[in-house]
Amino acid sequence: MKVFGITGWKNTGKTGLVERLVTEISARGFSVSTIKHAHHSFDVDHEGRDSYRHRGAGAREVLLSSGTRWALMHELRGAPEVPLSVLLTKLSPVDLILIEGFKAEGHEKLECHRAEAGKAVLAKEDATIVAVASDVELDVSQVVFDLNDTQKITDFILAQVGLG
Repeated sequence: MKVFGITGWKNTGKTGLVERLVTEISARGFSVSTIKHAHHSFDVDHEGRDSYRHRGAGAREVLLSSGTRWALMHELRGAPEVPLSVLLTKLSPVDLILIEGFKAEGHEKLECHRAEAGKAVLAKEDATIVAVASDVELDVSQVVFDLNDTQKITDFILAQVGLG
């Protein structure tokens, strides 16, 4: 499977770009999945639901299944965070996996940058960032795209991973 990352500081448009990329890449006939890194505790379950109660009782994994979808929740219970390389093995095969976040990992990435976020451009210090999508002009060695130019960004990513 091909892997490409979307990274950047908080509130720079990563999730919106990933959403648009998934739509565009899918429309071009490629299968795509995503992995999103969260820096905080999150919950996909709701208090009072049977699955929530199973986890609360101490289950290491809870698998929910219906005629529409299935979801597996795995509780770390104090174990270290699972590396991206292991998470990738949990996904079914697709043409491309877009990874949102995981700044420190070694895969190629596109950085989202918004001037209003007031943060330095990561691409100047990170060799894994091969392009930047920004709402302002930037002085960097990487190719820079308009943050809203989904088609050109998609063309670039697909070419980078050999699907173009």
